[in-house]
Amino acid sequence: MNLVRQTMMHSRSILLAAGALLCTTWAGAQGPKVVHPGSAFEGPLGLQLYSLRDLLAKDVPGSLGRVHDFGIAYVELAGTYGMPAEKFRDQLEAAGLTPVSGHFSYEQFRDHLGDVIREARVFGLRYVGCAWIPHTEPFDEKTCREAASVFNRAGAALAAAGMKFFYHTHGYEFRPVEGRTLFDLLISETKPDTVSFEMDIFWAVHAGQDPVWLFGRYGSRFQLMHLKDMKKGTPTGLFTGSSDVANDVSLGAGTINLPAALKAARKAGVKWYFIEDESPASADQIPKSFRYLENVRF
Repeated sequence: MNLVRQTMMHSRSILLAAGALLCTTWAGAQGPKVVHPGSAFEGPLGLQLYSLRDLLAKDVPGSLGRVHDFGIAYVELAGTYGMPAEKFRDQLEAAGLTPVSGHFSYEQFRDHLGDVIREARVFGLRYVGCAWIPHTEPFDEKTCREAASVFNRAGAALAAAGMKFFYHTHGYEFRPVEGRTLFDLLISETKPDTVSFEMDIFWAVHAGQDPVWLFGRYGSRFQLMHLKDMKKGTPTGLFTGSSDVANDVSLGAGTINLPAALKAARKAGVKWYFIEDESPASADQIPKSFRYLENVRF
């Protein structure tokens, strides 16, 4: 049975009773566990909608329908494409998609935290996060400490509202400063009970980091994960947080050791996995990535 179709069936609370099939169970705040017999990847799995940003900008209902046709039931948000939150929520519901997490801008968390919480409630989000810290190059300690303060405040307010704050790594945070990285500083300056992180393995590798080592070092601070792969020959060891979007390739077609990263993520206790594909060919690559996850072994 197709992995993502199992996800959809779970979202409709259909139990599979045949002896050769495994049933999925709702795991409370940790999300559903999606099991594919014979495969080590268990999910739960969704799609970051930014992957289809160009299509969504032109046609929200049609694009969300396409996401559903991929076999996807769960999504991570990155904006509402000009629609009020309530209308975009209705479009998601009509397409059979459930939002689990969402990205909001740093400025929104810093200056309009109440608005972030209100919109997150509209969608029923469990995780609410920031994917970019505005900065001049290079990212520095002062900016990092300011961000930690913003994140701690956001984390406390979201926790009170029944949600979890996270920061999505983008690579520039791994710049070394005085024997440690700025990511080390960000981790140490944020409160573990209310501030979690989303590992984007592309950006970690882009900055010359080993996702397996990061998962081992920081463990459960990483509660979410972006699944991406990197085109062969892409430069690494950079702290820019930017790369040609064509360097995103379907899972298994690039240079990242995905089985090792998935094994480490499972050990660290990652709660949700989202495919993100920023490539212009994402609509063609996403189904290939799902097929890879159906067969990956680790």
